[in-house]
Amino acid sequence: MITLESSRTYDRIDAMLLRALIDDPDATISALSHTTRLARNTVRSRRDRYAQDGTLRSFERRIDPRFLGYPLSAYIVTKVTQRKLDSVAATLATIDEVVEVHGLSGITDLLIHVVARDADDLYRIAGRILDVDGVKRTSTGLVMREMVKYRIGQLVDPNVS
Repeated sequence: MITLESSRTYDRIDAMLLRALIDDPDATISALSHTTRLARNTVRSRRDRYAQDGTLRSFERRIDPRFLGYPLSAYIVTKVTQRKLDSVAATLATIDEVVEVHGLSGITDLLIHVVARDADDLYRIAGRILDVDGVKRTSTGLVMREMVKYRIGQLVDPNVS
């Protein structure tokens, strides 16, 4: 059994259920029970726990921004005034095109993932970010191609005890 940062643990049943959900994210409790050969109550209680503790991310992460009219994706590395980090993050959360922000250690402070309708829109968004009080410097990198899609299944170990 592997202990996670909270009091919950990751075990063989979790591995089976998570693998089944990776294969079919929209599977019903009955289908998961059939696939994994686990009791429906076990499947239901585990899925409920996953939803409550954040193990399963929101459906929102599955929506392709291109479908919504945002075909450009870019990452903006950002240097900020450290004491203004929280207010910078709060302001970035008000910019619709900012889809995620990561705080980093090392040579930069934030990695901001943005989406845009076109190059002019990206220029406008980058300008808005640069205008945020506490942002010192930015550098924008346009995503040209996704080389490795987001994946996690390879980490699900079926041999967990």
